[in-house]
Amino acid sequence: MPFIPHTERDVVEMLKVIGVDSVDALFDEIPSHLKLGALADLPPALGEAQMTRLMLERAESDGRYLNFCGAGAYEHFIPAAVWQLVTRGEIYSAYTPYQAEASQGTLQLLYEYQSMMCALTAMEVSNASLYDGASALGEAVLMAVRLHRGGYRVLMPRSVHPAYRTVARTLTRPQGIELVEVPFEQRSGRTDLQALEAIDTADCAALVVPQPNYFGVLEDADALCRFAKSRGLLVIALVNPIALALLKPPGEWDGGGADIAVGDGQPLGLPLSGGGPYFGFMTCRQALVRQLPGRLVGATVDRDGRRGFALTLQAREQHIRRSKATSNICTNQGLAVAAATVYMALLGPEGLRRVAARCHANARQLERLLAAVPGVERLFDGPVFHEMAFRVAAPTTDVLRALEAQGILGGVELAPDYPELGHGLLICTTETKEEDDLKRLAEHLERILGKRIKLPPCAMKT
Repeated sequence: MPFIPHTERDVVEMLKVIGVDSVDALFDEIPSHLKLGALADLPPALGEAQMTRLMLERAESDGRYLNFCGAGAYEHFIPAAVWQLVTRGEIYSAYTPYQAEASQGTLQLLYEYQSMMCALTAMEVSNASLYDGASALGEAVLMAVRLHRGGYRVLMPRSVHPAYRTVARTLTRPQGIELVEVPFEQRSGRTDLQALEAIDTADCAALVVPQPNYFGVLEDADALCRFAKSRGLLVIALVNPIALALLKPPGEWDGGGADIAVGDGQPLGLPLSGGGPYFGFMTCRQALVRQLPGRLVGATVDRDGRRGFALTLQAREQHIRRSKATSNICTNQGLAVAAATVYMALLGPEGLRRVAARCHANARQLERLLAAVPGVERLFDGPVFHEMAFRVAAPTTDVLRALEAQGILGGVELAPDYPELGHGLLICTTETKEEDDLKRLAEHLERILGKRIKLPPCAMKT
């Protein structure tokens, strides 16, 4: 809260109405031996102006970098209107939209959000969000196993985001669910269909299809979906919502389309903000709605025939018997969802297409520039959206450190999660990058690698 309006006199009067002598008396039920007492190590209190200056200085000490990192969290332009609207009091303070006292405004906003997510994914039902993309994937795996009634294994491509795989494993392992790793092709970076076909799927419930995958490569989603349906498996699509403005949505993939679609909503109007908060989304087929975790808002009419909104389905332990709950999710990231709803409404379908197209165009331009840099080559030849994996002829840690010294965050190392890829670097471009930004990265990479691998410089191609 940026401004607290209560004076000392206000506080005294409020305590008098409550019937206590001090604020401490409000907490007298806490045993004294559990209370921390005085905070001796705190520095002296600062005034508002001093505190503002201190925080600005600390923010500036982090520096401003030209950012080419992605790997699941992306730097997009956010129109000023998004957070100007979302931080209005009636939205900003409405934290519990899953409770019975939710206002009609909050419910309508969530209904519009659900409608937009269904349109993006070409699915029939959306919930009112989840904690983040990784936990959404874990919930989708749990949902698929409940629906399959017998299969306890789920096919998980190794090209799925490493953090997502870890979270999904953490959520599903206690229930005896096995995530079967599917390798990727070393040439294309796509899921290896031949390896997939060799797996015994008799006790499998679902196949996860990332689109695009962690390497930024576009999977052959149609082929993967056809394979899954031919084996009686459910299809869980893990998708980037911005990419869906250009790509075939999961609900329209060959073989009948995906059954469940999940992902992270961060690209839809949420700043990187030190890693969060973000939110997860989940959509599915109408026939599966009873196993969909979280909350659903529906449209209705009141007794006078006026349109209204209500919480239609809440299959979680807070509302029904724990043994029948589909999830114990404790938050749906309502404020982040509000921002995404405003963002999508402001841009509309054409605006989202333009953002996605600019992201892709920048990726192709960067690929052309880096192709001219000695010591840099594409790791995979598969088609991409706005991220690409490159191999550099020097340790990636050293290269990234040298780029950072020039004010550039050059990408994300692949070796910690994929040691077999050696000096692999995942580089992302979004619509926020200009041509000069791309040239700056290429020029510094050429200079850095030229010193390390002793290659003569070459003219940059544009």
